[in-house]
Amino acid sequence: MADLISFPRTPRTDRPKPNGPEPLWRQLLGDQLRRRRHDREETLTETAEKAGVSPQYLSEVERGLKEPSSEMIAAIAGALDTSLIELTSAVADDLRAAAEPASAAVSVSVSVSRGAFALAA
Repeated sequence: MADLISFPRTPRTDRPKPNGPEPLWRQLLGDQLRRRRHDREETLTETAEKAGVSPQYLSEVERGLKEPSSEMIAAIAGALDTSLIELTSAVADDLRAAAEPASAAVSVSVSVSRGAFALAA
């Protein structure tokens, strides 16, 4: 009989820490869905009914615990009166922003010497 080897478990966090790992798509999707639902001042139940999903499922999607199918994302997007392209573009923008290290901030400096100048970004 084989011996079982236990591996240490790392604590799971719902959101990435600064300078930590890149956030998961499902987490940013959930954030975007919740933000849009709150902007519409709708409850989980109201939006879930429109989308044809349970409030519990929608809650898990918003918290980034479920990886919804494209059909489910489309249904929830439709319930929030948004398109898939608008929703996925917003999530992609959030992912880009979260992935940029703080040191990648663009700064412009101008150096002037002997009548010439250079711009550095």
